[in-house]
Amino acid sequence: MPYLFGSLVVINAITLGYYLFLQQPSSTQTLKAAQDEITQPLAFINSAEYIPPVIGSK
Repeated sequence: MPYLFGSLVVINAITLGYYLFLQQPSSTQTLKAAQDEITQPLAFINSAEYIPPVIGSK
């Protein structure tokens, strides 16, 4: 029984290492669209125009 558990741990470590370090993820169409959206410049809106005036005075 300990040999079975040990072998499962080793197989799990090998599989995890393969998927983390050796296999390169493939870019899907959704991922490419998201990356393109992130790199596009954002439209700037001056939000100071929408601030309400100060109420009262000191």
